[in-house]
Amino acid sequence: MQLRRVKVRPKRERPKPKPKPSRLSTPYQRPYMSLWVEIPLLLLVAFCAAVLVRTFLLQAFHIPSGSMEETLQIGDRVLVVKLTDQLRPPQRGEVVVFRGTDQWDPEWRHAQDGNFVGDLGRGVADLVGFGQPDEKDFIKRIIAVGGDTVECCDPEGRVMVNGVPLEEDYVYDDAPLDLEPGTCHARRFDPVEVPEGHLFMLGDHRGDSQDSRCQGPVPIDNVIGRAVHVVWPADRTGPLEIPDTFEQFK
Repeated sequence: MQLRRVKVRPKRERPKPKPKPSRLSTPYQRPYMSLWVEIPLLLLVAFCAAVLVRTFLLQAFHIPSGSMEETLQIGDRVLVVKLTDQLRPPQRGEVVVFRGTDQWDPEWRHAQDGNFVGDLGRGVADLVGFGQPDEKDFIKRIIAVGGDTVECCDPEGRVMVNGVPLEEDYVYDDAPLDLEPGTCHARRFDPVEVPEGHLFMLGDHRGDSQDSRCQGPVPIDNVIGRAVHVVWPADRTGPLEIPDTFEQFK
């Protein structure tokens, strides 16, 4: 019997399919954006954020007068926390910025140069919180709150709140005792019952301060915010703390 030779063809191996790239392994390619578009956009976002912070949270406030010396000097900048009344009521001893009522006279005046570039620069500075304050904005220390009775003076010439004298070592150049009550340059003033929802304010520089001695208590609704920290100049930076004498009312 004759055997036939059968040729066996080798099997062809099918080419393995190339693995599909994983989405996770694919490097992210950021869409191209021209610097001429990106930089102005970032500046706009930063500007809007600064305006929002200035409007609702924090603001740098320029000290325009000497009514709070030596605690605050002319030209100092303080950081003011807004929404003070919503977070907690204002406290005795705190330094606050507020809008004066109609009878309050401006302690300084804006320069009126009529220069467009200067006016524009001041407008931008105001928006981001680095401009000068409004002429009706004031900064003073809270001495008494609604329901308190405040007067000056006891036999030692001290301010009294609810019959308790204050040891005010922060007061600079106190007003004279020999002037009749009723003016902002007299140390003495008659007893005042502070209405609810109002604050009795005094400047630390009593000899040169327009305050509640002559203008009366200020509505809490007029408070812009609480000054918490001196941020400029660099050699005067530091917190604005409540003096120890007010601890006796807690």
